[in-house]
Amino acid sequence: MMMSPADAVSTTPRIALGVEYLGTQYCGWQFQHHALSVQQVLEQALAQVADQPIRVHCAGRTDAGVHATGQVVHFEPPVERPERAWTLGVNANLPDDVAVRWARPVGADFHARFSAVARHYRYLILRRPVRSALWHRRALWTHRSLAVEPMREAAAALIGRHDFTSYRALACQAKSPVRTLHSLDLIERGELLELRVGADGFLHHMVRNLVGVLLAIGRRDRPASWAAELLAQKDRARGGVTAPAHGLYLVGVDYPAAYGLPRDLEDLSPDDGRPGDGGPDEHGLAVI
Repeated sequence: MMMSPADAVSTTPRIALGVEYLGTQYCGWQFQHHALSVQQVLEQALAQVADQPIRVHCAGRTDAGVHATGQVVHFEPPVERPERAWTLGVNANLPDDVAVRWARPVGADFHARFSAVARHYRYLILRRPVRSALWHRRALWTHRSLAVEPMREAAAALIGRHDFTSYRALACQAKSPVRTLHSLDLIERGELLELRVGADGFLHHMVRNLVGVLLAIGRRDRPASWAAELLAQKDRARGGVTAPAHGLYLVGVDYPAAYGLPRDLEDLSPDDGRPGDGGPDEHGLAVI
């Protein structure tokens, strides 16, 4: 989009965007010199609308292969544009697997990362004897049955404010391993098992490590008490296998109500939990 003489410098301090993406083809959120990132394609699309470079800041840096339905970013607009330009205009310049869902003006005190008070992730597990083509790289497939009640028992013991050293990556750079886990629920929807996790913040690989431990318990390789035992040991080396990235979705970020931002918490699977016809559901993901 070329600027005209009528274009003016923006008087809006910052713009917040809600962004969704399939992370399969990307090296993760953050810009990398060696591979394509979600940040790179979004900044390129914004630059087309603004006719000059724009740098965005996100609520959470997702790893390679991780998806999002509720990522939040902000940027400082160098020019005035109508709200639809930051949605429809940007989407016209984005690849099909990345889209802006909404745009809102926010004050100069807003920061997508530092203003957040909670984040929400979901992890999808497909439980059936044979693999799925429609859920390929969008859910973890296991042919083994899972005992869900022991998984729920283990999850309940992790709720609260704890030192999650045993559940973070060895290379995690967070200054403190202490986080408050608000919720860790397991929802059965037919062949899908959906883990819903909410916290005031997450450590590197924390959700995927939580899932790895719960999977070992669900497969009865470990007792339900193992999750709490690991938590108490504060030793990642004793933890379980890190679950693959492709089952993980960033689905929402909470901010103080004063900012007036939408709260994106998506239902990623059919409401009634019954097998469908394989077509897309209302969120564009396949129903099986």
